[in-house]
Amino acid sequence: MRIALGIEYDGTDFLGWQRLSHGASVQASLEQALSFVAAQAIEVTCAGRTDAGVHGRCQVVHFDTGVQRDLRGWVLGACSNLPTSVAVLWAKVTPDDFHARFSARSRRYRYTILNRGIRPALDARYVAWERLPLDAEQMHAAAQALIGEHDFSAFRALSCQAAHARREVKSLSVRRAGEQVIVEIEANAFLHHMVRNIVGSLLPVGRGEQPAAWIAELLAGRNREVAGPTAAASGLAFIGPRYPRHWGLPQEVSE
Repeated sequence: MRIALGIEYDGTDFLGWQRLSHGASVQASLEQALSFVAAQAIEVTCAGRTDAGVHGRCQVVHFDTGVQRDLRGWVLGACSNLPTSVAVLWAKVTPDDFHARFSARSRRYRYTILNRGIRPALDARYVAWERLPLDAEQMHAAAQALIGEHDFSAFRALSCQAAHARREVKSLSVRRAGEQVIVEIEANAFLHHMVRNIVGSLLPVGRGEQPAAWIAELLAGRNREVAGPTAAASGLAFIGPRYPRHWGLPQEVSE
């Protein structure tokens, strides 16, 4: 039986999604909890790995098992054995050919910036802080140059191991909501640090240090060294993947 799960997590205290031998990861915590419920080893495959400090609103994973548990048992049993920073939101039985990564048509991220003169206290784990005023409209205008299929080498971490830098950005918006500036991006896939590097390059535009056309110049130049710095991990959340509706997954991850 193949089962898909929706996972929510606060990534602050983890070294990222992927299982590691030298520190805490979301994957290891989830597999340990599921293995306890199943009374045998369980390994999961995720829709998209997240880096250290990055959060997940609805990460999707799948695993195979011959153990008989009802879906509520998988959800509640896992939650009772997970740290408080990780929760299983739902469980669905899927066809055997469903794959959390390869069946996804796109992935969505949200980056939240607290834009005020005083640093955050209550929301410090979940936002990035920018004390200088940001022009969200200019940032949005600049970001539109990134929509479509391009070589995103300028926004790719030097350590990125992807075979190539071509990705298709389906939508990218920047908007203000009170003291927050929110960047939302959907793409078929992402490069290592791609979203944080895009945000790091949009910030100088928002502060008026660079014109809106600078983002298009960076994209065309394909030079990571002249683009903006990598934005803080705290502001980034993986909203979730999108799958075709025929897989029968919840609305929040279907299109």
